[in-house]
Amino acid sequence: RDIPSLASKTILITGGTAGLGAGSIRELSKHRPAHIIFTGRNQKSASALISELAKTAPEVKVTFLVCDISSFASVDKAAKEILPHIERLDILMLNAGIMAVDAAVSKDGYEIQMATNHLGHALLVRRLLALLERTAAEHGDARVVNLTSIAYAEAPKMGVDFASIRSPQNGLGGLIPIPGAKYSRYGQSKLAQLHYSAELARRHPTITSIPVHPGVIQTALLTELDFVSKIPMYFFTKTPVEQGHWQQCWAATVAKDRVKSGEYYEPVGRLVEVEKRRTRLSRDMGLARRIWEWTERVLDEFDGVNA
Repeated sequence: RDIPSLASKTILITGGTAGLGAGSIRELSKHRPAHIIFTGRNQKSASALISELAKTAPEVKVTFLVCDISSFASVDKAAKEILPHIERLDILMLNAGIMAVDAAVSKDGYEIQMATNHLGHALLVRRLLALLERTAAEHGDARVVNLTSIAYAEAPKMGVDFASIRSPQNGLGGLIPIPGAKYSRYGQSKLAQLHYSAELARRHPTITSIPVHPGVIQTALLTELDFVSKIPMYFFTKTPVEQGHWQQCWAATVAKDRVKSGEYYEPVGRLVEVEKRRTRLSRDMGLARRIWEWTERVLDEFDGVNA
């Protein structure tokens, strides 16, 4: 009920075929934006959602793009398909993600959770940065909402293990002994998202960059975990998936003067000051700069090879 009219706005949401992404699309479509673009890998689910929206929000243009966010080539292709067809981008919601999956690497050779949750999104931001800045200049605001997590507290002791990031990181250590490295790898990627958002705000101040924890939501990310991997989740209050998108929709649409760019928020709309974050690593702005600089080098390498 607090979301204002979104008339004339263009919105892009990654991972929009299910869960929090699909919930956000349904919610935001009620407020009549001009165009909602969403990405994902499941064409069947996307088509079903588009058919639903044709009935509930027929005046909203809806576009689906197949994109594997863990693949630089796929992200690059999606961005090239988007850019010629939109003149503004008011909301970029970095929603796609995986959690506590088995050890693996992406097509580009990076630990799979870091590749999916952080690096692919960082490349998408790079590709859309000029459009976001132009939108902010011409229309007063452009948002990048990045879904981090309280799981940033489970990152390994160095925060991000840069030395082994181009491997599955099977033995990455963290605070939770069960299931161990799965959550350490997940926490590492969420810490990267948290700090990247802060640096985006610092380096590109015309853009409103907001990292948010959506809550512990009963999406497939949680329900499809094996029993051992679910154990840490029993200690948190779970939010029904029907309410799971509230936090990110708040961040995407709240009045600009009611949100602090680069700051971290927990549900719903609760600012957590830097000094009140859960871990030393999450308060370390030197680490934030290092994550940004490392991310830029990774993306530069991809761009150099594909120039």
